[in-house]
Amino acid sequence: MRLEILDTTLRDGEQTSGVAFASDEKLSIARQLLEDVRVDRIEVASARVSTGEFNGVERIAEWASKNNRLHQIEVLGFVDNGASVDWIKKSGCKVMNLLAKGSLKHCVGQLGKKPEEHISDIKENIRIAQENGIEVNLYLEDWSNGVLHSPEYVYFMVDELKDTPIKRFMLPDTLGILSPYQTFSLCYRMTKRYPGLHFDFHAHNDYDLAVANVFAAAKVGVKGIHCTVNGLGERAGNASLSSVIPVIHDLLQYKTNVNEKKINNVSHLVESYSGVRISANSPIVGENVFTQCAGVHADGDSKNNLYYNDLLPERFGRTREYALGKTSGKANIVKNLDALGISLDDDSMKKVTNRIIELGDKKEIVTPDDLPYIISDVLHHQTVEQKVKILNYSLSLAQGLKPVATLKIEINSKVYQKTSSGDGQYDAFMKALRGIYKDELHRDFPLLTNYVVTIPPGGRTDAFVQTLITWNYKDEVFKTRGLDADQTEAAILATIKMLNKIEDNY
Repeated sequence: MRLEILDTTLRDGEQTSGVAFASDEKLSIARQLLEDVRVDRIEVASARVSTGEFNGVERIAEWASKNNRLHQIEVLGFVDNGASVDWIKKSGCKVMNLLAKGSLKHCVGQLGKKPEEHISDIKENIRIAQENGIEVNLYLEDWSNGVLHSPEYVYFMVDELKDTPIKRFMLPDTLGILSPYQTFSLCYRMTKRYPGLHFDFHAHNDYDLAVANVFAAAKVGVKGIHCTVNGLGERAGNASLSSVIPVIHDLLQYKTNVNEKKINNVSHLVESYSGVRISANSPIVGENVFTQCAGVHADGDSKNNLYYNDLLPERFGRTREYALGKTSGKANIVKNLDALGISLDDDSMKKVTNRIIELGDKKEIVTPDDLPYIISDVLHHQTVEQKVKILNYSLSLAQGLKPVATLKIEINSKVYQKTSSGDGQYDAFMKALRGIYKDELHRDFPLLTNYVVTIPPGGRTDAFVQTLITWNYKDEVFKTRGLDADQTEAAILATIKMLNKIEDNY
């Protein structure tokens, strides 16, 4: 069985609080959804909302017309004696999703009309749409409440309209009240009673059951499913495209036209345009969902893929990652090294593992981009005996005052302490250190000739900082490096390596 997928990100999704897409953004999203993701239809706007909305729809319709996709563009219209039809026709679109009342409570309470009067108005708008070359689908707004509390009204509506030119009857759980059991039962009633009609199901996520309700509706024979990118929508949102598609493909074994590999791209495009962040643990598109943190999982993946399921990241244009941090084991590190084409002997692997665990206590996640820096830090400038050790240091920074550093250091088992100010925190630290070497040890101190700070690619503010310092000591030029989550601490670590190097040669 093949299901139609309608994406309503640009209409229902834009009703998310604080979300408003610009015309260029709307067109960009529409093109990705239809060309790349290959959903069957998109609902792009509500008629008669604003001039800006009209301009956005007009641009999408112009593009769709040039690319033979106009039949895939749908606009929400109202029972308004043809005003919506006129708006849609002027925008260049050809499909109207007519919003009718799907519950007796809405019909009487909101419209103040009898069901027969509402039916008459609907038929008149369908007639006007036909005369203007506009295809009609019908939303039964508040259908879930209607079929629960006034089923005879719902059946009356469908009985009266089933022989009209309506192409699809859309069944919305407008207030997100249904459970999967109720969805199964109620959609079964509709498909059983009207086997020749095409029904769509439109879920809302108020109880966090939208995707489960989609599963239930599709199971009993609805032919179309509505969703939005990243689950955008009013209140708790709609069923999320990224969750709906694998549920349909894997758990129902139904087919769609959707290209799974493009879902992640459109999710992050919409995240950028909407300003609504994707949760790190969102299925399929979340940052963490294809990341193994525990070492035992990485080990299991190496042994016949023991921790894999059918949701392989490659299906969705992503890759499996193995987090590096204090819970990492050797297996996680080996997986990341393999990806980088790096191999280490057992002794080096142990040192790198210990350093990652140590750094993991300072930083929540150590990324694969950080790994080459950590390896470089561990495997370069290792000193067998640490003759110089920093016992304590304090750095202070206050507006309008010079930074001050207080340093307590152990050199060859003897403790020294000094306080100095400087033009920066590291400069204050270095002046205190030079003071100890020159004033108390009466020794020459290396000259710092170059200072380079780098972070792994990506420009993340939480990236590790590598500081590479070039020194000149008695005409010998050498470099030391330090790695830490804090730039000043990384520079201090590089400096301690330098002090131990010259101590070995003293």
